[in-house]
Amino acid sequence: MLENVPLYANAAIFTLVLAFCGIALSFVIGIFCALTLYFKIRFLSVFVKGYIELSRNTPLLIQLFFLHFGLKIEPYLCAVIGLAFLGGSYMAEAFRGGLESVEKIQLESALSIGLTKTQMMIYVIIPQALIVSVPAIGANMIFLLKETSIVSIIALTDLVAVAKDLISIYYMTNEALFMLIISYLVLLLPISMAVDFVERKVRYAAFGN
Repeated sequence: MLENVPLYANAAIFTLVLAFCGIALSFVIGIFCALTLYFKIRFLSVFVKGYIELSRNTPLLIQLFFLHFGLKIEPYLCAVIGLAFLGGSYMAEAFRGGLESVEKIQLESALSIGLTKTQMMIYVIIPQALIVSVPAIGANMIFLLKETSIVSIIALTDLVAVAKDLISIYYMTNEALFMLIISYLVLLLPISMAVDFVERKVRYAAFGN
């Protein structure tokens, strides 16, 4: 087990980089989709709603198969696109929930003191929306990091791929899986704690409790 720690460490770094790329893109997609639905842009709203339904109701595994074997996209890019495609829909719902939580009276008050719509979005809507969205965003980040466990199916050397290779070579299933569990705990626990810390800080800054 100790001899193979470097293999798991390298795979963990690869998993983190892959997850970061997918999460970053899912943020961009999510914000775009949430704003589109919030402002009810007719033409785009139809496509955004269709995308969200398609993304949330199809498994990531099937999406990866389609991208890799159907569209012939190389494995790493395929994994990033797949994570962003899946994560974008969840981030969109998280951001939209935050946007819709801003009370109408605050928007009317902002307009009454002379703020433009752009200023109202920057200074009133987005800050409050982010406060409400933080728990869901954090949960989505952890969810997407765990979803990287599927990418070994398209020949990427993530943590699961390392465990499977070691099992096939040494036939030491329990040891390889134990190291896999520890690896994911090492990755996920700090992120989970950081998300919880940020959530508490944001709640305290906003509500004082």
